[in-house]
Amino acid sequence: MSLILVVGIILTKATLSQVNLEVQKLNNKIKSQKEDNQSLVMKINEMASLENIQFVSKNLGLAYNNENIKTIE
Repeated sequence: MSLILVVGIILTKATLSQVNLEVQKLNNKIKSQKEDNQSLVMKINEMASLENIQFVSKNLGLAYNNENIKTIE
């Protein structure tokens, strides 16, 4: 009877160790994905900057005309 109990405890600890390892791997993947997301947000902000928009529009032959801007209230 005690042999079954010992084997059960060992199997439970082995399973728990495996689950903890999987949790650690997932946490590392989450951390890596958060870093990738942060990098992409920085790229989006850089590309959406007024300076970049003006540069790209100038290269495409477009011009900024303040008279074409209308404010709606």
